Amino acid sequence: MNVNEVKKDIKNNNLKPIYLILGQEEYLIEQLKKEFYKIIPDEEKTMNFASYDMESQNVAVAVEDAASFPFFGEKRLVFITNPYFLTGDNTKNSVDHDLDSFLEYITHPVDSTIMVIIAPYNKLDARKKLTKELKKSAEFIDFSQIDEKAVTTYVSNFIQNAGYQIENSTLQSFIERVSGDLSKAMNEIPKLLLYCQNDKVITIDAINSLVAKSLDQNVFDLINLVMKKNSKEAIDLYRNLLLEDQEPLQINGALISQFRLLIQVMGLANKGYSQGNIATKLGVHPYRAKLAMQNIRKYSFKSLSDAYLGLVDLETKLKSTQESPELLFQMFTLKFVDNQIN
Repeated sequence: MNVNEVKKDIKNNNLKPIYLILGQEEYLIEQLKKEFYKIIPDEEKTMNFASYDMESQNVAVAVEDAASFPFFGEKRLVFITNPYFLTGDNTKNSVDHDLDSFLEYITHPVDSTIMVIIAPYNKLDARKKLTKELKKSAEFIDFSQIDEKAVTTYVSNFIQNAGYQIENSTLQSFIERVSGDLSKAMNEIPKLLLYCQNDKVITIDAINSLVAKSLDQNVFDLINLVMKKNSKEAIDLYRNLLLEDQEPLQINGALISQFRLLIQVMGLANKGYSQGNIATKLGVHPYRAKLAMQNIRKYSFKSLSDAYLGLVDLETKLKSTQESPELLFQMFTLKFVDNQIN
């Protein structure tokens, strides 16, 4: 199901007993939570609505609530958030969940209760019995693979509905600034609308002035400078990131992650995987997969590997020495350029 289909079901009171929202698009998740929240009249919310976080509360408590009949009302609404036990995450948690009771409820839900399971993950563990049963019993709302085209369309429609205009090239620059992330885009839009309220036209100057590049976007710029052997500009950008209070280990970790992604994408692309399949296979945002696909055409596997190994060595030095991070990065870039020449 998509957002509009869910809104239509809510409006027509055609509600299912269990919904599962999958994905990390916080904006869309919050929009849907608000729609579900409207199901319960304000005067009944105290008695007929509850939200349970699986990282701190036992699922059995949520199940017991869901199995109860509404108190002086027609419907009961129960949110279950962060159900990490549906994923392949083996991280130990202090909560000893009664998953048998959860499975029993999923199999035999109460008609008067709307259970909304919010799983902020890119995928679930399809091998688990709970996941298999949910696929049979729940209405799936999948936000895990919202591609750049869908994000662009959503943002464009929102801006137009607000009575503003934006050129396609400007819109594309905005999407790039927020790394194709819908939630980030929707957080930035109110500033742009306020700034451009006189002419009702969102300009590239407004975007450049108000929307800061994300660390991921800066890291991609940094990667391009390094791979083009443009040491001076790469070092200048690195220095600016430090001046913006970005931690050296955080920058380096992001660089390692991006180079690892480029190497993985190159390997999968050479095996014939499409961009969409690569995003699913690696569990990354479709926009990251798109940028990686665009970049691997410019580089060789050897140069990517050399840069990756150089950054791994740099991380070791950042953790074990007191030398200046900027100096260490300079040494990395100069060594990388020298290796490529030789």
